[in-house]
Amino acid sequence: MNNPLPRSLAGNTLVHLEQLIGELSAGVILLDLSGSIIWANGAALTMHGVDKLDGLGTTADEYAKRFALSERNGQRLASRDYPVMRVLAGEDIPDLIVEVSANGAKGPRWTHHVRDVVMTGEDADPDCLALVIQDVSEQYDAEERFEAMFQANPAPALILRLADHRYVRVNSGFLEMSGYARTTVIGRSLYDLDVLHGAERLHIAKERLEAGKTIPQMEAKLPLSDGQEALVVVAGQPIEIGDDKCMLFTFTDLEPRRRAERSLRDSEAHFSTLFRMAPVAMALTSPDGHRMIEGNEAFWRLTGYTSTNFLGKAAGDPELWADVGERNSVEAEIERSGGIRNRDVRLLGAKNQPVDCLLSAERMSLRGEHCTLWLFQDISARRTSELELVEAIEAVMKDASWFSRSIMDKLASLKNPRGTEGQKSTPELTTREREVLGAICEGLDDKAIAQRLSLSGNTVRNHVASVYSKLGVNRRAAAAAWARERGLA
Repeated sequence: MNNPLPRSLAGNTLVHLEQLIGELSAGVILLDLSGSIIWANGAALTMHGVDKLDGLGTTADEYAKRFALSERNGQRLASRDYPVMRVLAGEDIPDLIVEVSANGAKGPRWTHHVRDVVMTGEDADPDCLALVIQDVSEQYDAEERFEAMFQANPAPALILRLADHRYVRVNSGFLEMSGYARTTVIGRSLYDLDVLHGAERLHIAKERLEAGKTIPQMEAKLPLSDGQEALVVVAGQPIEIGDDKCMLFTFTDLEPRRRAERSLRDSEAHFSTLFRMAPVAMALTSPDGHRMIEGNEAFWRLTGYTSTNFLGKAAGDPELWADVGERNSVEAEIERSGGIRNRDVRLLGAKNQPVDCLLSAERMSLRGEHCTLWLFQDISARRTSELELVEAIEAVMKDASWFSRSIMDKLASLKNPRGTEGQKSTPELTTREREVLGAICEGLDDKAIAQRLSLSGNTVRNHVASVYSKLGVNRRAAAAAWARERGLA
C-alpha cells in the first residue's frame, strides 16, 4: 500500500502528483526543498528493501548514509553525486543507471533507472522534488549473463547495431582470429570492417541485413588486421540488446581446413611425382579385388607389360604371380594386418620369365580413396649370383663330409629361399639320442657316456652312429658344432 500523500501539498501540486502516480509500477520518492524525504510509494520502498518510509531515512543525508550507490562499472559514487543530492542542488538528472545496496551489504542488490521531476505551484516556483525510479535489475542481470556467455563463446562473434550499422560488441574469439584490438572494432562501421566481404550470396546477405532478418550461412573473406584475408563461414541472427535492434554475426574459421586441403594436395602431388620417378617397381591397387589403378615406369619395365594390359583389371587378369597360392597368402596377410614387409616372392613377366623380388605392401589413402601400395625390388641378379656361389662351393666341397651341417643348411636355404613344403630344418632325435648328443658336446668319449647313462659300449656306439646319420656328420666335433648352433648343447 502507498503511504498517504501529505495534506500540506494542495492545489495543482496535489493534482500533478495524483496524475503522476496513478497506477505506476515505478517507485516515487518526494523531497521538500529543505532535503527532507516527505513521501514514497510502496514500489520505491520495495526497491530499497524497506517497508516503511523511515527505512529510507528522513533526509537526503540520512539516505546517503543508509545506502551505497555505484556506477555500472562498480565505481562507488560520492554522496554529493547521489540522485537525491543532485536534484536538491537544482541539477537536471537525465536517465541515470545506478546500482543500489544497503550500506555494509556485499554487492549490489538492485539496479535503478532514475529520473527527476520538479513539482511547481501556481506561482511557477518549485513546491517539491520527485525521483522516479524503475527497477531494471532483471534486465541488466540478463544483459550481464548474455555478455558473459558472449565473451566465453569460443566461436568468433560480433554484434552490429542495425540503426547505424556500427559494432557494439566483439568477443575474444573474433579478436584472436582477426588480430584486431577491441578498441579498433567497437564503434567501427560495417563499411569500414566489412564482414560480408566476398560473400558467395552477398545480395541475399544485404537484403536480410536491411530487413533485420536471419542471414543464412555463407562463405566470405574476412579482412584481417595485417591486410590479409581469412576464408570464413559467416551467419547473422537478429537480436535485441536493451532497446537496440542488432545483428549477431558468428564465424567459422575455414583457414585451418584450407591449409589442410592445400597440404594434402601438395603431399599427393609429391607422392605422385615420387611414384612416377621411383627406380623401384611400384603399383597401386583398389581394395575390391586388388584391381590395378596405376603402375610406374619401373613396374612396367620389370614385368614387361603395359598399362593397357593391367589397368582396371582384377588380380590374376593376367596372372602376374608364379604361385597363385602365394598371391592369395599375401593378399590375406594385407587384409589381416594392413601391410607386409620384405617378403621373398616370384613373379612371371609378360614373356613368362621368372622374376625374383622382395615385396613390401601397405594400405593407404590417396585423394580420399583407399588403396594398396605395392613395392617390388628386383633381386633376380642377386639370386643368380648366390646360386652360382652355392654351386661353386658344392663342387669344391663334394667330399668334405666334415663340413658344418649349419653351413650346408644355409647353402640349401640360399638355393631355395622360399623353402619347400614339409621340409624339416631340424631332424627328429629320440630322448636317448639327445642325451648322447649332450654328452658328446661335453667332450665325453663312448666309455664315459656308457658309465653316465648306464649303457653298454655297443649300445652307446649304436646311438652315436644314429646321431651322426641324422645330423649328416661323421665326427664328434661336427656333431657338437651342429648342436651348439641350434642351442641344443
